[in-house]
Amino acid sequence: MDLDALDHKIVAALEADARISFAALADLVGLSKTPCWKRVKALEDAGVIRGYRTILDPAQLGFGLEAFVQVSIDVELFESFEAAVRRHPLIWRCHATTGEADYLLHILAADMAALDRLLRQELNRLPGVRHTVTSMSTREIKSDISFADAARHIGGSR
Repeated sequence: MDLDALDHKIVAALEADARISFAALADLVGLSKTPCWKRVKALEDAGVIRGYRTILDPAQLGFGLEAFVQVSIDVELFESFEAAVRRHPLIWRCHATTGEADYLLHILAADMAALDRLLRQELNRLPGVRHTVTSMSTREIKSDISFADAARHIGGSR
């Protein structure tokens, strides 16, 4: 879907405040309510808007550590590994990667003892895991991106 300037305004406004009313959104982007709703619906149907969610602070929920784990696996077990990763509640993100490792996991843990248990008793026992390398996050420099701003930066082309 090619986004025009109005679509970009809509996604930027929703990215900033997903709880904005359609009336307020319409006013903000210069449309009446029904055409604005139709545009949002089209953006949802096209998959540009994948959903709406509340952003929680992991530290406030008791997760004192974030770690990044590079995982090398037996390639023939990738489907089982990926299925296990999808089910695991403490694996926040998982990316298939190029380079020395096959995957990069972003995981959460309450503390160092919990991280040690997670690595030894759970992650290293996932299907196909051969080798892991763990890096700890010491502090967060940047945690979010405005995809709407980034899309405008590259011209919004896909």
